[in-house]
Amino acid sequence: MSTRVAKGGRLIDRSKTIEFTFNGKRFQGHAGDTLASALLSANQMLVGRSFKYHRPRGIVASGVEEPNAIVNLGEGNKHEPNQRATTTELFHGLTATSQNHWPSLEYDVGAVNGLLGRFLTAGFYYKTFIHPRPFWKHIYEPFIRQSAGLGKAPDPETRDPDHYEHFYAFVDVLVVGGGVAGLQAAKAAAVSGKRVMLIEQTAHWGGRAVVDGGEIDGKPVDTWVNDTLQALEGMENVRIRTRMMGAGVYDHGYVLGYERVNDHAPEIGGPRHRLWRIRAKQIVTATGALERPLSFAGNDIPGVMLASAVRDYLVNYGVSPGDRTVVVTNNDDAYRTAIALKQAGLAVPCIIDARHEGGGALMKEAQALGIRVEMGHGIAKVHGGKRVSGVSLCRQNGEGNVLEDIDCDAVAMSGGWSPVVHLWSHNGGKLTWDADKAFFKPDPSRAPIGDDGQPNVITAGAASGHLRLKELLEDADKAGKMSAGLDAVSDAPMGTDADEVALEPVWLMPSGAHYGLRLKAWLDFQNDVKVSDVQLAAREGYESVEHTKRYTTLGMATDQGKLSNINGLAILSGALGADIPNVGTTTFRPPYTTISMGAITGDARGDLFHPVRKTPISDWSIAHGADLEPVGDWRRPYTYLRDGETRETAVIREIKATRESVGLLDASTLGKIIVKGPDAGRFMDMLYTNMMSTLKPGKCRYGLMCSENGFLSDDGVVARIDEDTFLCHTTTGGADRIHAHMEEWLQTEWWDWKVYTANVTEQYAQIGVVGPNARKLLEKLGGMDVSKEAMAFMEWKDGELAGFPVRVYRISFSGELSYEVSVPASQGRALWDKLMEEGKAFNATPYGTEALHVMRAEKGFIMIGDETDGTVIPQDLGLHWAISKKKDDYIGKRAQTRRFMDNADRWQLVGLETVDGSVLPDGAYAVAAGKNANGQRNTQGRVTSTYYSPTLDKGIAMGLVHNGPQRMGEVIPFMKDDGETVVDAKIVNAVFYDPEGEKQNV
Repeated sequence: MSTRVAKGGRLIDRSKTIEFTFNGKRFQGHAGDTLASALLSANQMLVGRSFKYHRPRGIVASGVEEPNAIVNLGEGNKHEPNQRATTTELFHGLTATSQNHWPSLEYDVGAVNGLLGRFLTAGFYYKTFIHPRPFWKHIYEPFIRQSAGLGKAPDPETRDPDHYEHFYAFVDVLVVGGGVAGLQAAKAAAVSGKRVMLIEQTAHWGGRAVVDGGEIDGKPVDTWVNDTLQALEGMENVRIRTRMMGAGVYDHGYVLGYERVNDHAPEIGGPRHRLWRIRAKQIVTATGALERPLSFAGNDIPGVMLASAVRDYLVNYGVSPGDRTVVVTNNDDAYRTAIALKQAGLAVPCIIDARHEGGGALMKEAQALGIRVEMGHGIAKVHGGKRVSGVSLCRQNGEGNVLEDIDCDAVAMSGGWSPVVHLWSHNGGKLTWDADKAFFKPDPSRAPIGDDGQPNVITAGAASGHLRLKELLEDADKAGKMSAGLDAVSDAPMGTDADEVALEPVWLMPSGAHYGLRLKAWLDFQNDVKVSDVQLAAREGYESVEHTKRYTTLGMATDQGKLSNINGLAILSGALGADIPNVGTTTFRPPYTTISMGAITGDARGDLFHPVRKTPISDWSIAHGADLEPVGDWRRPYTYLRDGETRETAVIREIKATRESVGLLDASTLGKIIVKGPDAGRFMDMLYTNMMSTLKPGKCRYGLMCSENGFLSDDGVVARIDEDTFLCHTTTGGADRIHAHMEEWLQTEWWDWKVYTANVTEQYAQIGVVGPNARKLLEKLGGMDVSKEAMAFMEWKDGELAGFPVRVYRISFSGELSYEVSVPASQGRALWDKLMEEGKAFNATPYGTEALHVMRAEKGFIMIGDETDGTVIPQDLGLHWAISKKKDDYIGKRAQTRRFMDNADRWQLVGLETVDGSVLPDGAYAVAAGKNANGQRNTQGRVTSTYYSPTLDKGIAMGLVHNGPQRMGEVIPFMKDDGETVVDAKIVNAVFYDPEGEKQNV
């Protein structure tokens, strides 16, 4: 039975008892326990069921590689599925339940699937759920959906009460992993004075070396760890964090870190998890290595564990997984487990070593303790159901003929070690196969590179493939110095440990195991993938490792193949008759282990999930009757309602007041993006269809942007600030999208151009002062010359108005004399108040977006999202004049030369006036004779914008009509929403008001 031994347990405090529940049953553990160690101490060997066959599953590992002990944690609004018992630190009141069984863990009806195992082989679902076809909808699909998934999803009616947050860090060197290699690498880098950050995913420093023993500089490993940690803590340039995983490495030294802040002590308050976004010039991955299991029949029975995990539970937590433990191995490291068990007073009936010559010094030490060693042997099969009861001994080179049965209640297996190469591989680091040690390791000649083309990720210690303490520390010291730009002169601390004999690769035990044994030899414990499944996939033509992975689900469980992948690759290569490196590996993708959705979300939930953006003038608008409408993330005044007004009458009042005197518009929401740098002009010429590099400082120019497919995506006025700086105005809803569009091209296509962009939309308030009396109002404020002579149309100037530092643009979206006044956001409200106060003499009237839209339509100006729908090109809108013929290229130009786009036979923009003066329905289609191939009526155009114009006292509209500009004066029918009523409209010029532009040029 598994139990707590009388002594030992370096990480627990036996004086502090912690109570918790598992499947409703009360248990006790100690401070420092994990949920897994506490369950083992209470002889709770069975912790779950496998996914497909619902086989009994016990704890197999002691860390993030655990595939079996996956539990539901918490209750109600604290419920969280699929948590590893091996990494869950025990705390008072912890509640956990096992997963994937019914009605109970001990008696699971789903276990009947195991009896059908010969028929439920790899890919059976591809072959089974296809006939008869009607069964899919009514039988197969409901059954699959009911069976799919692990754990129980949180109640959708509950809300997570915990708090999560995001942190940012900028460092010179980031070291991932707090074992002895990570500690030495961090220390070696830190002496340079560079900013160093060291993170460790567990709560403890030192990694495996503290458990495995040895000496560093003549000191016990744990003493050296404490001394080194104390030295690092005393360095001001070093930042260290525990319980923080390096989740992923991305381009340009970007690393995600996932910190579990108070999972171990919920009562302390504060954020539960924290997602770190780290920028590092150099990254050192000291992520260690993971032990591999061995593949033999029954290797999934509860009580069969990794040898290193058995050692961890014994040394760290004072827990023995069994009273009689058989050790099976192909390497020397597992002997450490046998020795530790024997020294703790526990029985080790036998060490089964697959190597014919056995091990080295550790084997001799084990034999000296009286432990039986069988060399050249293996396990034919493990006996037991819900826990181990014994093993059958066989020759490793045989087919599994039983030589002897050995009674035991636990099996410690070791198939060798594999460097943790995930972070190295995330950003393109390549691997090489080490045939002597039988693992993939990083290839330093093909490292991930930074934006300067130089390697920016370095591995250290066991992550590089160095498993001995001396070589491990030397490599870590070198990695730390290289990351800090120091000469890699080795003065690493001296590590000493026992000499070891090379391992012998063992991918199947015994090597000639017959089909009956292979049918019960497991590779992926959670997804029930067996040796026979991978061999079947190879026979059925799945030669690619990626195809085999998906066909068998090998490595697709919650551990993402940390235990199964290398063994699976070896089995596949053997079945294909190919060398392991020629078969390759599957893709390593971030995150390294799971990250909570709460950490990803951070504060972005509730009111902050999609925050409503407000301008400095928003509060004033709301207080003065603003009827708000959503525009992107903003809420803009649709109109300002006064007592007794409807929306329609309020809009009419605002338009008339603006056209007759002066109106004020809160235009702060319009996108404002700075483009700066020596190559800014070159970049602007590629962004816009017209030429921007020739624009003079102090001048403005209207411009169009297209997608790479040639379709119009945004428009706005560009102001040139100086030779290297432009300010791009975009639509309100387009600012973030266009900024991302700019950055995408800069980062992926023109990464070597010297251009910097910044979205400063919220840094400035912008107020439109519009109407015949606009100049008089600004002159009344005083401070700068806004006359026609001093500031012509499409010019801008910096100055002061009423004591406010402003930038004034002489641009118009209404056809009236118009200025847009930009001021720092902190002064936006004060300037607005001043304009309203001084504007009383001119009946200054605030107006909203609907009045804005009506006035721009009267003037024939397009609106992105109205006149465009993702299929419209500038030529369709009569904007040929905004397309430069002087430059060779711009984004979208080549797409616009495609035959169906470079074609006059398209729907094109025109104005529309109903014959009876009514307002056309928005989006109405102009019908044509006949029907199309689908039996629908043919159409010849559609309405894009339609309004009642108080200025013209009639309905006006803009629309796209087939060959519209060539059909001026023609009357065409539009269908109303009822599909029956027809409204006739005449095709006219789209400019309804002041076609000569006299009013805006005064």
